[in-house]
Amino acid sequence: MILTRAVTIVVIVFVGNTAAAQKGRAKYEFMRSLPVYADSLIADLTYPLAWGNSPITDFGEWKRAARQKVFDCMLPAPPPAPQGYDVKVLFEEQRNGYKARKIELRLSKYYTVPAYVLIPDGKGPFPAVNALHDHGGHLFIGKEKMIRPLACEDSTVIRDAEEWSAGYEGQFFGDYLAQHGYVVFSADAPMWGERGQKEGPKRANYDMTAGNMMMYGIDLSAYMTYDDIAGTDYLSTMPEVDASRIGCTGWSMGAYRAWMLSALSDKIKVGAAVCWMVTTDEQMSFKYSRTENGGFANCFPGLRRWLDYPHIASIACPKPMLFINGSQDKLFPVPGVEKAFSIMHKTWESQGAGDKIETLLWDMPHSCGKNSQQRVLEFFKKHL
Repeated sequence: MILTRAVTIVVIVFVGNTAAAQKGRAKYEFMRSLPVYADSLIADLTYPLAWGNSPITDFGEWKRAARQKVFDCMLPAPPPAPQGYDVKVLFEEQRNGYKARKIELRLSKYYTVPAYVLIPDGKGPFPAVNALHDHGGHLFIGKEKMIRPLACEDSTVIRDAEEWSAGYEGQFFGDYLAQHGYVVFSADAPMWGERGQKEGPKRANYDMTAGNMMMYGIDLSAYMTYDDIAGTDYLSTMPEVDASRIGCTGWSMGAYRAWMLSALSDKIKVGAAVCWMVTTDEQMSFKYSRTENGGFANCFPGLRRWLDYPHIASIACPKPMLFINGSQDKLFPVPGVEKAFSIMHKTWESQGAGDKIETLLWDMPHSCGKNSQQRVLEFFKKHL
């Protein structure tokens, strides 16, 4: 009896302490997932390598230095596969005006990557687009967000993709481009779709996994970008593709991936980004009521000490680039969007390429509807 009563008392005390701990302490240093001194951190960001801030005055030399800094902060790239892409065609079906293939290709000695490829009917080579899928906190599908799933997929995947397409007004962006004569490639990013978690697509596990990847001395977000570069390299080798006419596009995280890829890959000739551009001073401040300001999906260690988002995108100059953001988009504050647009325009104009960059702030929420897709298509038709 005495032993049982003692155990019971211990359990009650433990539960009570746990409940108190959930309320937090009177003194704290973090709130809303940011340090309370966030404004001081922002004030100390001077971006010494940005075009115009850097002592480098030759634009070509600046691009090389800025690009190298980005790669340095991305940490080591996944080593390439010694045997090459080792592409396997898993399934193929005919659609209205184009073929749809599911392939698997080796982008690293560590892993293979599932992807979809759409090839227009007729005689090529054709212009091509790397279609980069979004984040959305929804990891169950990846490439299927951009291209309608093939018949070989599980019915759950097909149904999920159909439901997710609401953010694109029910139109699959990749299929839309293929219908207009473009080869379209779209691959799962790490942690999405068939590159996901055995335990299921738990959004909270993304940050934990990203932290664990850093324990190996590598960066999960960087691996996504490295794979986007490698996927574009593969796209340029396809016999159906005109390697001199390759573009990229995406919405949300896909837009981030698009301007990153445009900045870092010479294979990309034109880029279009829908709903992802901002400056850090607005994105990472306490000014706005948001539960998520950034995160591991676009985080390279130390990079913000050198370059802000529009400075990195400016490495793509003088390529033709299109940026569309929404004035009702709660993820990207309009003042930050406008600052970023202004920075990029000044860069393109400094190189006599002001006519190559278009920035649009439309009255729309965080979305990629048919109007946005049509505007991207028009931009590609003009420049690809």
